[in-house]
Amino acid sequence: MQCVYLDYNGTSPIFPEVSREVLPYVTSCFGNPSSSHAHGVASKAAVDLARKRVAALIGCDEDEIVFTCSGTESDNWALLGALRQHASTAAAGDRSGAPHIVSSAIEHPAVLEQLRDLQRRGAADFTLVGVGPEGAVCAREVAEAVTERTVLVTLMHSNNEVGSLQPVAEVARLCRERGILCHTDAAQSLGKVKIDVRELGVDMLTIVGHKFGAPKGIAALYIRREVLADFPPFLLGGGQEGGKRAGTESTAMIVGLGKACQIALDEADATTAHMRKLRDLLLASLGRRLPPGTLSRVHGPSDVARRLPNTLSIAVDGIRAAPLLKRIGDRFAASAGAACHSKPADGSAAADCPKISAVLRAMGVPPSLAVGTIRLSVGRHTTADEVERGADILAAAIRQELSAAA
Repeated sequence: MQCVYLDYNGTSPIFPEVSREVLPYVTSCFGNPSSSHAHGVASKAAVDLARKRVAALIGCDEDEIVFTCSGTESDNWALLGALRQHASTAAAGDRSGAPHIVSSAIEHPAVLEQLRDLQRRGAADFTLVGVGPEGAVCAREVAEAVTERTVLVTLMHSNNEVGSLQPVAEVARLCRERGILCHTDAAQSLGKVKIDVRELGVDMLTIVGHKFGAPKGIAALYIRREVLADFPPFLLGGGQEGGKRAGTESTAMIVGLGKACQIALDEADATTAHMRKLRDLLLASLGRRLPPGTLSRVHGPSDVARRLPNTLSIAVDGIRAAPLLKRIGDRFAASAGAACHSKPADGSAAADCPKISAVLRAMGVPPSLAVGTIRLSVGRHTTADEVERGADILAAAIRQELSAAA
């Protein structure tokens, strides 16, 4: 396609090596991994190899990896499982109040919506810790939010919109000292920065394949062995995934995740350097093509070492990013910091106001900059030529909109 793709944080293309490894498992290698005959044995061997590759990427043992269908499922299971595990071990007749979860204001909706639902049902209370203007949580504030009823802290490893890396290791250490479970959603980090769960010290970690070259529809949840032993299953039925997640395994998708993890591990340093180089080139290219001062702000940590190497979130005062990106969507792919809302039938203007992302609101970004925010993200297959062509297209659209508004 001629459309320049700079939206890797939204999803990545399936890497060619992954596609080649997956193909046999959607054609000839169709056996059920639970079957004892030759076809099933071949599929089980493929699943076992994939599990080994996923474990190697994050530095854990193979039996600590449970395959799921999405990051949303992994996040939901981490929260619900922690609550159910707490309920099973709480003292009989304990009436000290609903269990409590600590999270951040910039989490993915898979976490935030689950928290809100739990609170509506009276199943749990939660506290959301705010972030600073660079989009990072303060570990001390997380510790201060913990109460005697806290059973889980869930904190994303990196933010999907502005790329801010969070102090997960420090938070996990505080949790371990207090006997509280710690979960991190690493969907945006894997394949971009190195992660070792032993060094992080987390009890659970969410892995999402389509963010780094695997097909959509496959993910995993790392659960530390000591936690996994008593962790409640998410789906009941057969004994798949060690009895923790029933349902016939999707061999092809699991194979794809395994291959993507192998690539991410083998090419970690080279891929990170490639992404960082192209991200910096993109910022410089836009700067050359736009009048001085047009780029009002680069969101995220000013120290690039504390930001994902592939992520560039920029704000342009005076534009509406969502409709601008829609107009050039056949030639250029990126994401906006605010969603478009069409006017209702009665023509009222209120509903036409864009919905600003919760992340930018939490960072205190002024509405005029939030609606003009564009998230650009590069990946393994992005080229310098694509970056230059993309900068041409985007800069021209920005200049046109600013001129029309003048």
